[in-house]
Amino acid sequence: MTDINKNTPMEELTIGGNIYNAGNSKECKTGDWRSICPIYIEDKCKQCGLCWPVCPENAIPVSKETLKRGDFNFDYCKGCGICAKVCPFKAIEMKEEGVN
Repeated sequence: MTDINKNTPMEELTIGGNIYNAGNSKECKTGDWRSICPIYIEDKCKQCGLCWPVCPENAIPVSKETLKRGDFNFDYCKGCGICAKVCPFKAIEMKEEGVN
């Protein structure tokens, strides 16, 4: 029986996953994980820019020329809903994936 109060020395720990590069969501399209989908309502959007910096997956494109946001990049959006929560104009609604 193992003593639960005993700390295991680093040398005796089981080897876990080996990470060779920093994580980058652009290398892994995570949009298929989504069960809730954001709906961008362009008419309500005032281009305040509060949504795109809070998106953890960088799934809200902003044009470098016009500095205006576009519709979501659904390849990477996981449907977390943070963008909808910060939008003061209710220009983003969250809908269950596949439901009209």
